[in-house]
Amino acid sequence: MISKKIEKALNGQINNEMYSAYLYMSMSSHAMNVGLKGFANWFMVQYHEEMLHAMKMFEFITRRGGKVALGAIKEPPLEWKSPLDMFEKTLEHEQFITKCINELTDLAIAEKDHASQVFLQWYVNEQVEEEENDHDIIAQLKLAKDNVQGIMMIDAQLAARMTTVPTDFSKGVEAALKANAGPAA
Repeated sequence: MISKKIEKALNGQINNEMYSAYLYMSMSSHAMNVGLKGFANWFMVQYHEEMLHAMKMFEFITRRGGKVALGAIKEPPLEWKSPLDMFEKTLEHEQFITKCINELTDLAIAEKDHASQVFLQWYVNEQVEEEENDHDIIAQLKLAKDNVQGIMMIDAQLAARMTTVPTDFSKGVEAALKANAGPAA
């Protein structure tokens, strides 16, 4: 059984993950509107990853006998000054999410909730990857500066990113992950 403190904190994090998805969907729309289809693709793939993050928490709460309580999702910004601005805001947001995951992990430790500690380690590792990806793209964008050819090369690179997470959770996260992995799973 999950404690009420952990349940409430995880529900709050579901909201954070859903906001992340919402933010990246908005960034994808903005990138598409300014003609950067590769950036739009990268952010839409990120949207799908954030939905997986939320769904994993959703399922974890219910599997542990808790109740999911969904809150309102705040409206994300609609426009950014530049591709660099989008990725600086992305990194800032991911650093916020890292802080939240660390606080959740600290709470699980304080509550002596070993199942939640183990569960949250996946998110701790995921956040290292999220921030590293953002740092790498920011470095490329800073090198490109306002060079249109450089921005277009980065756009082409980001267009190659593919969704590697499932998008259908109707049978549960684990079933979706197995189905997404293909026959070898």
